[in-house]
Amino acid sequence: MEFGWWETDDEGRKWNISVRFHAGHVTFSKKTGHHTGWTDFEGNQEQWDRLLKEAEKRLPRRLMSQKEFERLKSERPE
Repeated sequence: MEFGWWETDDEGRKWNISVRFHAGHVTFSKKTGHHTGWTDFEGNQEQWDRLLKEAEKRLPRRLMSQKEFERLKSERPE
């Protein structure tokens, strides 16, 4: 399952954030511009909040099961 959104950093650069959730593993990646590659990184608390909010929107539409959602929440670092 894949999630994505745009963020702007403190320097004004826009980043395309992509989060992949597969087999119980969560991978955050980001890139800026069309001609740059994806770079994996550790998501911060705000990005994890955004990820869980986006995942929660998929529950009523049955795009994600409650079991998958709970597994995703359990992957969040403390």
